[in-house]
Amino acid sequence: MITKQHSISNEAGDMARALASAALLFALLLFVMALLAPATASAARLKDIASFSGVRTNELVGYGLVVGLAGTGDGTSSTFTMRSMSNMLEKMGVEADPDDLKPKNVAAVMVTAKLPVSSKPGSQLDVTVSSLGDAESLLGGILLVTPLKGLDGRVYAVAQGSLTIGGFTAAGAAATAQKNIPTVGRIPNGAVVERAVPFKFNNQDHMTVNLTVRDFGTTMQVVRKINAAMGGDFASAKDISTVELQLPDRFRGNMVPLMASLENLSISPDGKARVVVDEKTGTVVLGQDVRLSKVAVAHGNLQIVISETQNVSQPGPFSDGTTVTTPETDLQVNEQNNPLMLMEGATLQELVDGLNAIGAAPRDLISIIRALKAAGSLHAEVEVI
Repeated sequence: MITKQHSISNEAGDMARALASAALLFALLLFVMALLAPATASAARLKDIASFSGVRTNELVGYGLVVGLAGTGDGTSSTFTMRSMSNMLEKMGVEADPDDLKPKNVAAVMVTAKLPVSSKPGSQLDVTVSSLGDAESLLGGILLVTPLKGLDGRVYAVAQGSLTIGGFTAAGAAATAQKNIPTVGRIPNGAVVERAVPFKFNNQDHMTVNLTVRDFGTTMQVVRKINAAMGGDFASAKDISTVELQLPDRFRGNMVPLMASLENLSISPDGKARVVVDEKTGTVVLGQDVRLSKVAVAHGNLQIVISETQNVSQPGPFSDGTTVTTPETDLQVNEQNNPLMLMEGATLQELVDGLNAIGAAPRDLISIIRALKAAGSLHAEVEVI
């Protein structure tokens, strides 16, 4: 009896070990399948690639004076600064001749701000202050009361406060040091809204969605996602980047819940294959969908160095000769002879590997990309910025 029970225990242990091994093998198989599975297309939220009608900002601008500068303000050549100071003092009951003013501690500035359509009277805005005259720095300055107007000429906000400057300048008799731009500053919460924009978001009977991606496929994807989320044919495409949305009766006068659900829809944007070239910095950006047909590329650098020297011919002593100078030119030509490389890029990585194989620097890539586009081998839109 004891021997039989011991045999049953051994069989149970073997079965348990077999099950554990099978579970481990299954987990390993799932891990390998996850690694080999193709990566899904990158998705973005609708609110990250689109704007909605009625959700925007309005530009405000105003002219003002910054005072309290340590001798870094406008000079006497800025006549509008002196006239502004004179007018301001007259409003305060002080008569002052503009010709007698020395505005070293004052600077004329332009004040700008963005007014969201949802801002109400009493809310605060950040403002940017920029020098208008020949002031050297706005460090330590205080902006006096400045009305900010919209395009309709009406005052929507009033700005005032101490400036924060992200730079400085220091000058001596023979040297000058400067960091960033000291003639532009910001005032956090420096403006108070006095008038709201006459627009009611909830009073709209339809909504327009403007996509930042100009692609028909992406636009139709947005239409399908919106209709699926709302349960009906409420969205329709008007052009390549505009979607018109008719509001259901249950959301009229209460659009916020609807927009909260739509703006988080997951969209996979698509677009044309594009190569962006910045010649000023030598930057080349290749999009994911850039393709290259089979093409042979040979690229070499041609360098020509010309140096000029002046040789002086001095006559002997007590001679009737004159001193003359003769130019001497040293010309050197260096040309790299790189081999002909066969490039066929079905993917972006193969394209990059092919360009790296011929030793192309960022500046050389610009010339190569233009030549590939002219040859019809680069299947992408080249944009130079």
